[in-house]
Amino acid sequence: MTTFALPIPKRPTHPTGILNWITTIDHKKIGVLYGVTAFILFLTGGIEALLIRMQLAAPGMDFVSPEIYNQLFTMHGTTMIFLAIMPMGAAFFNYLIPLQIGARDVAFPRLNAFSYWTFLAGAIMLKSSWFLGGAPNAGWFGYAPITEIAYNPGHGIDFWILSLQVLGIASLAAAFNFIVTIINLRAPGMTLMRLPVFTWMTLITSILLVLAFPVITVALIELMFDRFYGMNFFNPVRGGNPVLWQHLFWVFGHPEVYILILPAMGLVSEIIPTFSKKPLFGYPVVIFSGIVIGFMGWMVWSHHMFTVGLGAVANSIFAITTMLIAVPTGVKIFNWIATMWKGSIDFNKTAMLYSIGFIFLFIIGGLSGVMHSSAASDAQQQDTYFIVAHIHYVLFGGAIMALLGGVYFYFPKITGKLMDESLGKINFWLTFIGMNLTFFPMHFSGMDGMPRRIYTYTSEMGWDLWNLISTFGVFIMGAGILIFVLNIVYSYLRGKESGNDPWDARTIEWAIPSPTPEYNFKKIPLIHSVDAFWEFKRNGTPIEPASGASENSEDEKNIHLPQPSYWPMVVSIGIMLAAYGMIFGLPISILGTIIGFIGVYAWSLEPVNEPEQH
Repeated sequence: MTTFALPIPKRPTHPTGILNWITTIDHKKIGVLYGVTAFILFLTGGIEALLIRMQLAAPGMDFVSPEIYNQLFTMHGTTMIFLAIMPMGAAFFNYLIPLQIGARDVAFPRLNAFSYWTFLAGAIMLKSSWFLGGAPNAGWFGYAPITEIAYNPGHGIDFWILSLQVLGIASLAAAFNFIVTIINLRAPGMTLMRLPVFTWMTLITSILLVLAFPVITVALIELMFDRFYGMNFFNPVRGGNPVLWQHLFWVFGHPEVYILILPAMGLVSEIIPTFSKKPLFGYPVVIFSGIVIGFMGWMVWSHHMFTVGLGAVANSIFAITTMLIAVPTGVKIFNWIATMWKGSIDFNKTAMLYSIGFIFLFIIGGLSGVMHSSAASDAQQQDTYFIVAHIHYVLFGGAIMALLGGVYFYFPKITGKLMDESLGKINFWLTFIGMNLTFFPMHFSGMDGMPRRIYTYTSEMGWDLWNLISTFGVFIMGAGILIFVLNIVYSYLRGKESGNDPWDARTIEWAIPSPTPEYNFKKIPLIHSVDAFWEFKRNGTPIEPASGASENSEDEKNIHLPQPSYWPMVVSIGIMLAAYGMIFGLPISILGTIIGFIGVYAWSLEPVNEPEQH
């Protein structure tokens, strides 16, 4: 039998410039790519929000058309959740997890690169809808039946469906990678109960991703079949059930809230002990609370559906579970407060200010969330601006504040330079004040009956003042974010050298040079406690190399690291083209599928390293 093999281009050995970033499989560079991309997309989501607030600044405004307004609030929500907060968390996962567990990279470096390029492909696809016939316009939750082809004949919803499926592939690839990395690549002595809290929250988040994204994938496939092939999963005229979409979406959607907030909780749990000069109070309880949150997150989805008509029994059960899930969240808050209690708190560090701001704002968001556990109260607040206030206190006041604090905390580890604390304080206070001016008045406008997703209103409704204050707050918050961008650029170019351990930190990522060497650890450490680096500095407990680790200071030349690869990006390009082809024609899908198969073929046969290369 005759066989033949397709020639495979050699792996790039020492790429430089842009090729270095395109072919990298180094978890640190992928983390930077995730972070920069997500922040740029965060800015686009902020611009969309600014346009929404301009339209609502005063009664009867005609700043944008009703259709563009619908597209703006849909794209804003989808962008902030799927293209900003999630990948910002993934940026920290990528950069920090191998460093915190004493590993040289993630378990599957090329899969890690694939997850980034596929995320970028999904983001490009969603954002390109603005220029290719209209953006999605049915809300970030895409309630049926307004997403059906009969009521929404353009391609906007098609872009939304397909881009979310592409983004789901990226999320699943990353989640499996981090689960395997955390379980299998921990340094000797690092038992599960010696893991840093951020690593624990990453593990729980990854498990939630693996379990939650298949649910939304099923819902999106059913909606795609309705729109593309005339099926009737959600079309009530032909026997479909629109409420089925709500169940599928929120079975995914509420775990998604914890996918967004658990990484933020992990970052805060690293920052507060460091700047309180105390170990985290109740470390095992904080971990257990995170596990309980991840478990109970599957039991509360129908509190989004109290007004659907599920009946008294269902409403009562989900009201109880919604009250109960507040308990582990409250436990974490008390743990953070107890950590600060009688600690030597450094209020001059911007990262600490953001962490304290996170606690304050997340408490407000949590309290308004518990209010929704009462079905009777929820019936009054449902689909009003009270809900908009709640979700923003949780996701901006919670997730974004903690992520910005994480940037200030870990910027020295990434760049070897300190961010400017004076600019940092201005950034924090503008963001904090602007956030409260923007979203707190929405509680009042919501209780006054202002519906969410409303395009305009009349002065007789009495909402003028609250909307004007909210719009004013957006500009203050935007100024704070611009100061943050300025601080990043200034500190990267002219910041002070940080040294390896500028914060007197606790965990082992601070025991290695800053910025981090390509190989992370010259010697894989042996771990004796949760706060291993503090133990070393306080008590002299050595972070000694594990048995078999090299003692030779020159041996970094012989550390084996996998080489860069083109193929993760090639496979992602194939997936993106195949998805575009579902909208613009079968030939594009066929081309994308061929490119994807070539990429997978080459990836599977690619040697780990070219001969004689390390």
